[in-house]
Amino acid sequence: MKPAYTGDSDTAEPPSPIPSMAKVSDTAAAHAGVRLDKWLWAARFFKTRSLAVDEIDKGRVIVNEQAAKPSRELKPGDRIALRQGPVTRVIVVRALSHLRGPAPVAQALYEETAESIAQREEAARQRQLGAEPALAIEQGRPTKRDRRQLADWNRWSASIDPD
Repeated sequence: MKPAYTGDSDTAEPPSPIPSMAKVSDTAAAHAGVRLDKWLWAARFFKTRSLAVDEIDKGRVIVNEQAAKPSRELKPGDRIALRQGPVTRVIVVRALSHLRGPAPVAQALYEETAESIAQREEAARQRQLGAEPALAIEQGRPTKRDRRQLADWNRWSASIDPD
C-alpha cells in the first residue's frame, strides 16, 4: 500500500484526478482520426452534421482525390475538396476536433490552399460584374386584366385551319 500523499514527501505521488483507464483511452483517441462529417461540422463548414452527411453522400466532398463517406477517418495533412455552391474550396486539415467551438478555433483546424482562395476571389469578382438576374424581367406579374386577355386569347386561338 502506498503512503498517503502529504505534499511534503518526494516518495509519494499525488493522487491522479483521472483514472488510469481514461489516460489510456485519451492517448488512443489522440492518435485516432475523426469522422469526416463530425470534423466538417466542428470546422463550421456545415451548420449540422446531417447537412454534412447529405453533402458527402451527394459527392460534393472529396478527400485525397477519392470519393468519401461520412464515416471516413481524417488525419492531419489530409486534403479535402469541398464544393459549396458554385465554388470549390480545397483545404488541408491541420488539426482534429470532435467539438464545435468558436469560429477562430474552427479556422485553426484547416488551411485553405492559395489556388482555392484565388479561385473564390475570382468567382466573387465575376458575380459582382455579372448582371442582376431580376433586371432581365421586363414585366412583373400579370395583372387581372392581362390574365383575362390571355384567357380570351387561349380560348379562341384554337381553330382548325381549312385545307
